Amino acid sequence: MRSIEYIGRSLSHLFFPQVCFGCGSDLVLRQQLLCLQCVHQLPYTGFQLRANNPVEKIFWGRLRIEQAAAVFYLTKDSVLENLLYQLKYKGNKETGLYCGRIMGEALRHTPFTEADALVPLPLFAEKERKRGYNQAALLCEGMAAAMHKPVWKNTVQRVTGTQTQTRKNRVQRWENMQGRFMVSDAAKITGKHVLLVDDVITTGATLEACGTELVAAGARVSLATLGYAATGNV
Repeated sequence: MRSIEYIGRSLSHLFFPQVCFGCGSDLVLRQQLLCLQCVHQLPYTGFQLRANNPVEKIFWGRLRIEQAAAVFYLTKDSVLENLLYQLKYKGNKETGLYCGRIMGEALRHTPFTEADALVPLPLFAEKERKRGYNQAALLCEGMAAAMHKPVWKNTVQRVTGTQTQTRKNRVQRWENMQGRFMVSDAAKITGKHVLLVDDVITTGATLEACGTELVAAGARVSLATLGYAATGNV
């Protein structure tokens, strides 16, 4: 029986090969999206182990948070950028779960585990329907498996759509995000510590706008993202 299963897996791999999303090399294990070489090349920030790290400093004087971190640096034409492209524009949901598991493992033995629940940064409903999913919610699902935390998907909603943030400066991004979020279940989060999750942080305007509503509803807020685009150009 084992030999038949092995032959079946071998034939499947022959006709439907799994390749590394980073370098394109052949992979044997289907549950992995990156080869070991690309995994080791991922630029960990280590911010989750550092108080007053660059992500936390973004929110000084802007939002009262417990802690904040991004797990990786995000740069142009990098392995991480390719993973995010697959997640946001190619409909590859498994990429979000995979990256979420990596995030969860990175945060698992840190103060971030003190949060009561994971809250994905919401998408505007129309945009989520077009994409078919919320990438931040997929990250949370992957993180939950490693951190053993519940995911509160509908705690906060994005009530209006926004123009793209790509070519806006910090002030324009902040103005673009004001009044875009609403807490839908304040009783659930009052007095709770929530970990607000998104894929990338640049200026922090979107996370600030959402986090402000959570804090106003009585929650303690920490922030975590997959990538940190230091220049805001990614």
